[in-house]
Amino acid sequence: MEEILREGFAALGVPVTGEALAGLEKYYALLEEKNRVMNLTAIQGEEETARLHFLDCGALLRWLDPAGKRVLDLGSGAGFPGLVLKLLCPNMELTMLDSLQKRVAFQQEAADALGLAGVCPTAGRAEEMTDFRERFDIVTSRAVARLNVLAELALPMVRPGGVFAAMKGPDPEEEIREAKRALALLGGGAVRVEKYAVPGTDAVHSLVLIEKASPTPARYPRRFAQIKKSPL
Repeated sequence: MEEILREGFAALGVPVTGEALAGLEKYYALLEEKNRVMNLTAIQGEEETARLHFLDCGALLRWLDPAGKRVLDLGSGAGFPGLVLKLLCPNMELTMLDSLQKRVAFQQEAADALGLAGVCPTAGRAEEMTDFRERFDIVTSRAVARLNVLAELALPMVRPGGVFAAMKGPDPEEEIREAKRALALLGGGAVRVEKYAVPGTDAVHSLVLIEKASPTPARYPRRFAQIKKSPL
């Protein structure tokens, strides 16, 4: 795994320390152990985990600098991309939000085992987290929902001047067009798409970077049933 990660991060142009590599290997061992008793991730085995989880998530650091910033990982699941980013960039304040308590419990267990300070796993629904409103410099999300739904959950938590970073597949342009009205209503600004190949695979993924240009109106986010039924 160490060789895959060293070569992969070098190909991505993302610096990695020996300490971070050791942390990722330990994280992998925790994932494998917990996956035997609960369904955390369908991706298993050293090579697939290294490439499709760790390298894929770490690629964000080509375009994001979370050092010294408050980061929220929305719908974090088993900790992707949040825990990977924290291991690669320890000098960040990480909050992870997931609706299932059992996944949050694993996030806390992993953070403790990895000796990570400044990590706050939180159980809850994004549309109900009023304390999180416009609190974060960076909000990330991976494989949660289509962008027109996801934007209403994520952008209210980004401070003006911050950025929402949505991890998407190879062709996010249709989702971006679909979400154009939502982004305008929610205070979104410039949108940039960065595409990258995951080293050692045929996978091409995209990072959709949405600037927060102005505060989100108080009426958003709506209840999730409304968001899902009538996306902005």
